[in-house]
Amino acid sequence: MTATTTAPVRLGLRANLAQFSLLVAVNALVGGLLGQERTILPVLAERDFHLTAYTAALTYILAFGATKAITNFFAGTLSDRHGRKPVLLAGWLIGVPVPLMIIWAPSWGWIVAANVLLGVNQGLAWSTTVIMKIDLAGPARRGLAMGLNEAAGYLAVAGTALATGWLAAEHGLRPAPFLLGLGYAGVGLGLSALFVRETREHAGAEAAHHQAVYGDHHGDLRTGQVAALVSWREPALASASQAGLVNNLNDGLAWGLFPLLFATAGLSLTRIGVLAALNPAVWGLAQVVFGPASDRYGRKPFIVAGMLAQAAALAAVAAATSFTAWALAAILLGLGTAAVYPTLLATLGDVAHPTWRARAVGVYRLWRDGGFAIGAILAGIMADLAGIRAAVWVVAALTAASGLLAWARMYETHPR
Repeated sequence: MTATTTAPVRLGLRANLAQFSLLVAVNALVGGLLGQERTILPVLAERDFHLTAYTAALTYILAFGATKAITNFFAGTLSDRHGRKPVLLAGWLIGVPVPLMIIWAPSWGWIVAANVLLGVNQGLAWSTTVIMKIDLAGPARRGLAMGLNEAAGYLAVAGTALATGWLAAEHGLRPAPFLLGLGYAGVGLGLSALFVRETREHAGAEAAHHQAVYGDHHGDLRTGQVAALVSWREPALASASQAGLVNNLNDGLAWGLFPLLFATAGLSLTRIGVLAALNPAVWGLAQVVFGPASDRYGRKPFIVAGMLAQAAALAAVAAATSFTAWALAAILLGLGTAAVYPTLLATLGDVAHPTWRARAVGVYRLWRDGGFAIGAILAGIMADLAGIRAAVWVVAALTAASGLLAWARMYETHPR
């Protein structure tokens, strides 16, 4: 008899190119399922369900953000305990009914319920693809890995937002735009079940050779300890959490109120779809540049500059009155978000020890995606009290304050 040997686990993008590329494609499908709503739901709330109060109309974003935030937290713990792939599959199974519920919805409550499921889907599936790519990439090219991951997701958000705007203009608000999302869910579930492989052993291999960086804490910490580090105790991790929260707070505003602002200016559904797609399109494409740039020049400069650029873009949206001006503001908003999004995730990978990194990502994404819920509440109340433009000005100020706080508290985490 001859002894069988298991091939050693290898880290790095080149060594794991096939699986990494597959996970990029899977995350694009996760993003597409989210993108089916970006253009259509704000208009659907007003035209089909006759919701006139902005706060009521944004309840679907509140439901999505709160559910996704909580699910993110558990996704990290479940991935450490049961493996990455089972969590990914669970996310896709929960996402399949979402487009069907929106198509058949007889009342706004169905839309809110669909977004609860969408939040669970995104929390499980997107979080897990992030964790799996960090596992595979190893420490050297983490910024590039996160840039590719987030680029795939948000380019799919953008492309789907554009496609659904065209489908709605040609075939009506329902069902045509949401059949696209149903196709994404079916393909994503099939690819994940048949071809995605478990990556938890890659994290174990990295842990065996892990070297400390500035704020590193060794050992397998309790989940409560991880939550405290990421939320407030560890300066870089806490700075990433607050910046992520404010980033998604302003994205929740853009998702829920920008299409209504553009509609009040008399723009067509097709043009609204273009504007809804521009921000995530630029955001997606530019992450391929900013992610690897943070591997070379460090994380902190991109996080601070990106938050301040977002603040300037939001101020421009509040002041603008034309399609061209809004398009330019959307491009700037996308560039600012692209500078921040992969860099925050790379910061998590720099500081968190591999034995508790998945839980750290979960806690960070709890705070980050909680921004959707906070943004929906804040934007809805401000818009009802003082109008959409006033709500945008308030969020622009909060975004600028977030950038300044990161500049004051965060240290550089990349061991250049």
